[in-house]
Amino acid sequence: MSENIIIIGFMGVGKGRTARELSSITGRFAVDTDNMIESLTKDKIRNIFATQGEVAFRKMEQKTAIWLKKHVTNTIVSTGGGFFMVKNIHKLGTVIYLHSSIEGILTAIQKHPNGARKIKKRPLLQNLDAARELYRRRLPLYRKAADHEINVEGKDTKEVAREIANLMSQREE
Repeated sequence: MSENIIIIGFMGVGKGRTARELSSITGRFAVDTDNMIESLTKDKIRNIFATQGEVAFRKMEQKTAIWLKKHVTNTIVSTGGGFFMVKNIHKLGTVIYLHSSIEGILTAIQKHPNGARKIKKRPLLQNLDAARELYRRRLPLYRKAADHEINVEGKDTKEVAREIANLMSQREE
């Protein structure tokens, strides 16, 4: 494995957990674009959305993508739910879309011990009807942006990470 692995998918699907598990399997570093933006701005994503709006946040994601392209190799990059819209995402690495139904995502978040906090930290999950509509609109776009799609519904994080590791090792053969 020599190129970056870019993990995309709807919010709450487990991109960060999967990246950390894949990191432990492969020995690669894992970074998270939302964490990078929070570090850069010294603010939380939900506050950025509330004070500056989604358009400003998407510009920060593009700035992060440019930085990743220039400075990051051989790394696992977990992304925010809308990061797949950055220009030239394929120049960052192999794009893996983690897929689950919206109901599967919401159920997984609600079952999580910190489920209420996880929903609170995601501005676009505050209105579940709007979140379902956003999911419906984004689904074909995720699939179009992805080099590979992994169905994560009903799978544990280790299983998903092993599936990605196997996929990437097959690509190199």
